[in-house]
Amino acid sequence: MPVSLKRVLIAAMLSLVGVVLAGPALASDPFVSLKMSRLPSGSMAVPFELTTLDGKVVKSSELAGKVVLVNFWATWCGPCKEEMPSLARLQKQLDPAQFALLTVTTDLQRQGITHFLSQLEVSLPVLFDEDQEVSRSFMVRGLPTTIVIARDGTVAGRAVGPRAWDSPEAVAMMRQVMESGK
Repeated sequence: MPVSLKRVLIAAMLSLVGVVLAGPALASDPFVSLKMSRLPSGSMAVPFELTTLDGKVVKSSELAGKVVLVNFWATWCGPCKEEMPSLARLQKQLDPAQFALLTVTTDLQRQGITHFLSQLEVSLPVLFDEDQEVSRSFMVRGLPTTIVIARDGTVAGRAVGPRAWDSPEAVAMMRQVMESGK
């Protein structure tokens, strides 16, 4: 067997052993089980200031020290409608002194949004991104997109598509971010 082929086979075997040994660790990682992307260490969230459904201004700077889950959605988005109740249930499970949940929409019809939330029987903070500046800063390309911001203001993770945010894996992931301090 040529030396180069032998080296390739050895490298492949070592890679396979590494995957097998890492399997249990990856399976217990809530980011992996939720199919969430982790962002490079130190990726800071862009500061923002948006108005809520009831006319209040929310500044991201006022949420410093909390883990913030920001969910981008729209009333016309079927998968968004699917995951909204789980977001509301997640919000009830976590300490508001340590956690904030924000939903951001580019929809402009306030009555339509109120009706949408009423039909789903959920109460969530809705912020308006009318000029889509915040959506662009978080590179939202599809809906729903969810961003997790750690207490230090870094972006801890990103998910595109619906998730069961009240699942044990999602709650574990949020608690892990809350406890890590980053």
